Amino acid sequence: MNRREFVQTAGGATAGVAALGAAGPAAAQEEGTESGGGDTAPDYGGFLDSVGNFGGPGSTVDATGQDSVTVEVGVQANGGAYGFGPPAVHVDNGATVQWEWTGEGGGHNVVSDGDGPLDSGEATSSAGVNYEHTFESDGIYNYICVPHEGLNMKGSIVVGEDYPTQSLGGGGPVEVDPHYAGVPIQPHYVGFGAGLAVIIPLIFTFFQLKYGESPHTSGGNN
Repeated sequence: MNRREFVQTAGGATAGVAALGAAGPAAAQEEGTESGGGDTAPDYGGFLDSVGNFGGPGSTVDATGQDSVTVEVGVQANGGAYGFGPPAVHVDNGATVQWEWTGEGGGHNVVSDGDGPLDSGEATSSAGVNYEHTFESDGIYNYICVPHEGLNMKGSIVVGEDYPTQSLGGGGPVEVDPHYAGVPIQPHYVGFGAGLAVIIPLIFTFFQLKYGESPHTSGGNN
């Protein structure tokens, strides 16, 4: 390679590195302003967060399309037979939910948390379906077992299509720090490494061309 070829090669490599550096921040900035995923789930407002057998809003059991749904009372959760199974279930408006006692964990009942239509009365340990309710309005209905509320024996019924929701994909657009122009640290390292990978061989080649002629070659030309 003569010096003219070297200059042409260096110019092309420099342009390539510049393009890579420009593409990296642009791609990172575009990614940073992208919205999160569109999946949603019922928003229980933190009511079920401490319930032992609740796996998060995305674990809500979909029982829509069924006229009657059963929720067990006294399943293993919260350190004993102190759970509703499932703790969160989604039903159609007009569906009937039946609460079936397992007979485990002592006396339980089903009572709305705050104002609400659910009230099975005094706690009972008798196995079987001891309470049922037909839901006729959309929304989220939170309820508790009064004797074991302190053990987080809680449940929720989601009814119909009109109820509070939350995103499972992390929310809306990501705010970009103007000092970084939307470029994370990692892309900077990638661009820096790519630049070095091109520049170092060029420097080495330059010195080889300028100073690498052997004495034997020079002598042969005389």
